[in-house]
Amino acid sequence: MSGSALTWAKLRDLKCAELEGAADGWGRASNRADAARDRIEQQLLNGLRETQQGEAADAAVGRLRQLSQNFQYVYTECGLLRTTLNSLAHEMRAQQRALADALDDAAALKFTVHADGSVTYPAAGEGLADGKPLVGGTASGGGVPGLVAPSGLVAPNPNTAKAQDIADRVVKAVRTAAEIDWRYARILRRLRAEEGLKVPDSTWTDAAGDVAAVRGAARGYLKDRIPLDASPAERGAWWAGLTQEQREEFLAVYPDQIGNLDGIPALVRDTANRDNLQLLIGKLEGRDDEESVTKLAGLREIDRQLQAVPKAGQPPMYLLGIGDEGNGRAIVAYGNPDTSRNVSAYVPGLNTSLDAGFAEGDLKRARDTAVATREIDPSSAAIVWLGYDAPQAPDGLDSLAVAGDERAETGGRSFNEFVDGLATTNQNEDPHMTAIGHSYGSRTVGAATQHGAGVPGLDDIVLVGSPGVGVDRAEDLGVGREHVFVGAAENDVVTKVPSKLQGNLTAAMGPVGYVVGGLADRGDDDRWFGKDPASEAFGARRFRVDDGPPVFGAHGLSSDAHSQYFDPEKDVTSADSIALIAAGKAHRVKVEEPR
Repeated sequence: MSGSALTWAKLRDLKCAELEGAADGWGRASNRADAARDRIEQQLLNGLRETQQGEAADAAVGRLRQLSQNFQYVYTECGLLRTTLNSLAHEMRAQQRALADALDDAAALKFTVHADGSVTYPAAGEGLADGKPLVGGTASGGGVPGLVAPSGLVAPNPNTAKAQDIADRVVKAVRTAAEIDWRYARILRRLRAEEGLKVPDSTWTDAAGDVAAVRGAARGYLKDRIPLDASPAERGAWWAGLTQEQREEFLAVYPDQIGNLDGIPALVRDTANRDNLQLLIGKLEGRDDEESVTKLAGLREIDRQLQAVPKAGQPPMYLLGIGDEGNGRAIVAYGNPDTSRNVSAYVPGLNTSLDAGFAEGDLKRARDTAVATREIDPSSAAIVWLGYDAPQAPDGLDSLAVAGDERAETGGRSFNEFVDGLATTNQNEDPHMTAIGHSYGSRTVGAATQHGAGVPGLDDIVLVGSPGVGVDRAEDLGVGREHVFVGAAENDVVTKVPSKLQGNLTAAMGPVGYVVGGLADRGDDDRWFGKDPASEAFGARRFRVDDGPPVFGAHGLSSDAHSQYFDPEKDVTSADSIALIAAGKAHRVKVEEPR
């Protein structure tokens, strides 16, 4: 259509079905590329690693990886082409309907619509002076509708205003369709792959731009239909009610929205987020600001782990969320949370962000928990949930003074909805759900329990290295005090940070002040965010953990005791207790006296 001026006749005769047929063809190409990528990842690479070793095998793996990346790019671009053509047909059909309505009105009134869009109307009415019919005329689009009589002696032809309205509607439909045609032509011209057989990061940068362009064009066609404000159960029902073609289009154009939508099946979220991961890497590649470099390192490490073959005994990874907003977002599951009877979700705390340290350390905590839990019950999955902006401060302990409750409250609302989504998509009749909060993450878990009627489907809560959870009694967390478990190492000073009132007296001393204040505060169970969860007054079940390295060591202050609760090598008792609780075997946990 872009080769010549668009007329109303061309718009009327446009075969939108042919555009949709072309879209179907690109959709089939996208699906074939996806199937080929899946075959490489699930069959060829796994088989090659299991049966071959050496330089030749490594080289073959590298070439297959590149081929898989190529197919992933083809899948993304062909999917975008399908949605672009379908969206074009959708918008053009709307203008065809507007045009058809105007033409139907003209035919009913016996008006003539000319090739240029002008409308001729017959004589009608009668003159005031002679009573003769008033002459007909021609109305042009863009004219003034409802012409006013020049004097009291001459009445207007009653057809004049009707003809003008029809002419304006015809011109509006054609002009709008021409704008749509121009807009989509620009998008289609940019959806072209670079020459060559490789898909470098620069190509994914270009693909990220392609996604943004298609989104802008297809906003009315797709985005407005995503139930962002609905409950997880309503979102799940929405997804289940879509056709396969509709699902594929949403995945192609809005992988970030679908991948982070609580209530959508885990396999779907994993597919969407793996594609969005590549788009995010492409988006950040080449930027030299510190924030982008830091996030890119985290994204690359997550991508590396996703592509690696799990070691013996390690469950498969599922990417349930990824994003670069705020300090970054990442939700990674080890084991399928939809099919597992036991599902635990760990919320990290202070100074956690999307960086290489998170991708290596916090993912390992979830992986270690999953491995240990599955040894107790193979039907188990463990998740690390970085779905909020944890407080950031280089001095660690002192940052509690500036952290406040706001981030925990905001994160708590999101975590509440996330667990609700897990309960919605889980296929077991009565799954066992556990929330694990570490450090400031325990405050976030505490906040999650205070929204609405509590965290839907949650059975047990584990708090480790906690400076308080925002409530003073375990029973206030909504799962029953006997289902709240606390691990607090003797040398973990974060669990002894004094209350805000006491903390103000030591704040001037910086981190050392909090350490000294905490260690000297024997017998006082008030902490920064409420009662000490390990105290008798709080009423939770305290499980045994290792004391951890001393606070004052040969190299100065040490916070290592705050970071080893999940480590099966450094604190096997704590790690085993967390696994037992997550597996629904809390009665086997070894408890100790509260503080």
